[in-house]
Amino acid sequence: MSEATFVSFVPKAKTAKLRRTLQTEDTGAVKWREHKTLFGSEFYFSGPAELVRRTHEYVTLWLTTAR
Repeated sequence: MSEATFVSFVPKAKTAKLRRTLQTEDTGAVKWREHKTLFGSEFYFSGPAELVRRTHEYVTLWLTTAR
């Protein structure tokens, strides 16, 4: 099983909500970390390639549809 890391940039207005969700949910094999930047945060998701890819897709979709 191959490992991968994907990065999602999250605007400052949405970082707290994503961080809170990641801290309270069991992310299983997916490890995450946050790197704060001036206008938001970069969230790094690492783990099994297919699972991390799906996580990245979900976060991207959430960013485009969440208010």
